[in-house]
Amino acid sequence: MRPTNAIPLAPGAEPFSHIGSGVGVLLCHGFTGSPHSMRPWAEYLARSGLSVEVPRLPGHGTTWQDMALTTSDDWYAEVEGALLDLARRCDEVFVMGLSMGGALTLRLAQEHPETVSGVVLVNPSLAVEDPRLPIIAPIRRLAARILPSTPGLASDISLDTATEGGYDRVPTAAAATLPKLWRAVQDGMSGLRAPVLAYRSTQDHVVGPDSLRILARRAVNTRLTIHLLHDSYHVAILDRDAATIFEGSLAFVHERSRSGKGAAR
Repeated sequence: MRPTNAIPLAPGAEPFSHIGSGVGVLLCHGFTGSPHSMRPWAEYLARSGLSVEVPRLPGHGTTWQDMALTTSDDWYAEVEGALLDLARRCDEVFVMGLSMGGALTLRLAQEHPETVSGVVLVNPSLAVEDPRLPIIAPIRRLAARILPSTPGLASDISLDTATEGGYDRVPTAAAATLPKLWRAVQDGMSGLRAPVLAYRSTQDHVVGPDSLRILARRAVNTRLTIHLLHDSYHVAILDRDAATIFEGSLAFVHERSRSGKGAAR
């Protein structure tokens, strides 16, 4: 992977970090998005006294051409490093994610059950929505030369005043690595032990219902709570149900924290 630190970041795409209590929260943004979309959620949790980290996934927040040089392995390595760093500074850690960021957070909980105390998901992406992806994946470099990008998926938001800050194009080479991540998450679902709170928009034009069905069917060794959102599209954390998600995620931390409250020390 080519280093991306020489490429200017889009406005608001820089990582977010806040040192608060001994209870930490790692937030993972979605595919082609950036920390820009997570900032209101992150700032809400930070104001509540928690320690909060929002890493920027490699290739995100710059250009889609930059992202084309990265893979789902790179994105997972970034959030895993952020998780381990946060765990060294905090007594316990919760992970939360939007869309593909939801898949990353679930993988973290599967791989680090001793570290992750709970998971919050917003419209998680866990399955193939584009039937072309499994075909493209084995020949992704050739496919990318033929069709380098496709129209973007960002800003599926019902509010006209909000924007996700994602790319207007999807890099084919990067998208073709998503099935590998999805397979790993699905295969590891029985090993998921951390409790999960999931939010699902009833109107989502990016992720279909199969992802949540997979989660409900395969997460058999943990407690799963699902809340439906009726007033938001895919990027619900920037939509009309944002307050519901923010407040619900904080309550989840308070309930599941070993300290019993998760507030600042």
